[in-house]
Amino acid sequence: MLLLICGRLGQILLTLALLSALCWGAMGLMPGDPIDLALTSDPLLSAADQVRLRALHGLDRPLSERYLAWAGALLAGDAGFSRLYAVRAAAVLWPAVGSTLVLLGWALALSAGLGVLLGVWGARQAAAGRAVDALAILAQSMPGFWVGILLIILFAVGLGWLPAGGTPDAPGLLDSARFLVLPVATLALGNIAGYARHALAAMQGELAAPYIRTARMKGLAEGRIAWGHAFPNAALPLLTLAALDAGSLVSGALVTETLFARPGMGKLIYDSIMGNDYNLALLALLLAGLVTMLATLAADVAQRLLDPRLAG
Repeated sequence: MLLLICGRLGQILLTLALLSALCWGAMGLMPGDPIDLALTSDPLLSAADQVRLRALHGLDRPLSERYLAWAGALLAGDAGFSRLYAVRAAAVLWPAVGSTLVLLGWALALSAGLGVLLGVWGARQAAAGRAVDALAILAQSMPGFWVGILLIILFAVGLGWLPAGGTPDAPGLLDSARFLVLPVATLALGNIAGYARHALAAMQGELAAPYIRTARMKGLAEGRIAWGHAFPNAALPLLTLAALDAGSLVSGALVTETLFARPGMGKLIYDSIMGNDYNLALLALLLAGLVTMLATLAADVAQRLLDPRLAG
């Protein structure tokens, strides 16, 4: 197990280095740079100002040299500044991460919990299984932005029960919960379908296994058989699904965050890329990649702990 963890940590570091280099190169090849944007917004800047500003910010150096300077500063603990917000990148990044963690954390917890319950219920009864599968297909076929608009029309415009979007002025628990209900429901609907279908397929396979027939012959209750015997084995593929979803906890949900006017990571990454804020965009993308790979490693370790046969 220790050998697995050390080997995967080395792979994660190498992947992050390659990812940062590729992203830096891709963003560096985009047309225009911060100085070009400054020239278009301020007609008083001259060609001499352009040359001076490029030298000041190091934009006159080769792309590879600028990348090595950025990577060295990051390894030294200096995350740099955000050009769009004119503050240190960490001061912009961490609040956005917190907002997205709250939104997507609740959405994924709700979708995983309800999805697993539906999958286990459907696996125990043939008719229920067909109903769960049909509802899951229907839920996955509905675009998230369309679901969000319908929820806004119904609960915010029509009934007036919930706010249509934004964040509360006073960060109270009740007000924060009211602003979270609609975006969490929008995100959870599609994810519930995915977890329900995976749980249904995994549980159907486990409930048909010989050891389940042996448990029934011993007279065990069906609920105990499903949750105590079949589900621990059926949960192994669900751990991988949850690990992949963990990346979205920090990469954000651009469409939902834009629709409900929430300042999360999805909107931050989009704005930083479109605004040529290379430093902020790259830090956000690397953070999303790091969390995804660490979550995948955690899922692999958990699978080996649940099923010792995988350790071999």
